[in-house]
Amino acid sequence: MRQFFGMSQSGNLQEAVRGLVQPQLIMLLSNSGQFEEHVKNLEELYPKIPSIGCIGMGYDTKVVEKGVCIIAFHDVDATANVLEEVSIMPVKYIERLEKDVQAVNGSGSDTICIDFCSGNDACVLTTIYSALKHRNISLVGGTGDAGKVSANGKIYNDAVAYTLIKNKNGRVKAYKENIYHQMGNQRFIASQTDRANYIIGKLNGSPAKQVYQDILHIPEKQIQTQTFKNPFGKISGNETCIISIKEVSGNALTCFRQVNDSDVLIMLELGDYKTIVKETVQNIRKDFRKISAVFSINCLFRYLLFSENNYMQEYLHEMAALGSHAGLVGYGEHYNDQFVNQSMTCVVFE
Repeated sequence: MRQFFGMSQSGNLQEAVRGLVQPQLIMLLSNSGQFEEHVKNLEELYPKIPSIGCIGMGYDTKVVEKGVCIIAFHDVDATANVLEEVSIMPVKYIERLEKDVQAVNGSGSDTICIDFCSGNDACVLTTIYSALKHRNISLVGGTGDAGKVSANGKIYNDAVAYTLIKNKNGRVKAYKENIYHQMGNQRFIASQTDRANYIIGKLNGSPAKQVYQDILHIPEKQIQTQTFKNPFGKISGNETCIISIKEVSGNALTCFRQVNDSDVLIMLELGDYKTIVKETVQNIRKDFRKISAVFSINCLFRYLLFSENNYMQEYLHEMAALGSHAGLVGYGEHYNDQFVNQSMTCVVFE
């Protein structure tokens, strides 16, 4: 298979698609001001080609913050579709995904599902993965901005756009990268949570804001940026799901991921991310002798952290050493049925 990447820092779609001929799938990453226009024009340029899109920054060896990126694939079998009403009942539309899984006729070794979501990610992933797991098909994806996604030339609110991609020339494999590890041995029982608004009221019976401040010895105004170095973690089997703090709400903390009463949380701290990235690249090289493409989703907070430490450009070159690498800066990352924050997920195509 072959991956195409085109971009325009000014948002010129014609510039971004220059050289793109007869793709089997197109992914659009646009800006909020031009998203509707780009979706419409892309469908006119490539009618009936499966496509999904969202509002967000894209990258290959450099980041496009406010323009447009086109990522397309050749030599694949692909389908694109949407599940609607994700805030209410995405399972209502699950038959669409089930039919697409049958149509692609893929397996866990050669097929991946990529999704762009407008929100309610945890419920969406549970729904989607219920249809994928029967064939062991992995999923990577992320949350776009402004509550909008596109599929096949149409824009949807409150929806998740997805594509199933079957590599006709080799394997696929999904990866997740975590640059955080547990800090200390304390565990915290969450209570007085607001599931709908992702709020943690108390930890071990004390106000969540105060617990966070006391452990890290920081003033309240520093909490929002301190989460770059010290997010919470929720242990799920052998995995740790990262939970980013969004803002302070009185004595509570509002997060980017749902926390429930009685959930057990731990404090995380930033590890040696440069070494961890190199290890990820090495692990991918061990698994694949020949790589056609890598598509990744990096969290916005990782992008901000790497940029503040003058590492983002180096990071993109590390990943580009694997081969054709492109991706999305998301507001939450998806890995199979997990919704995580401050992580990187990716799919590698042989």
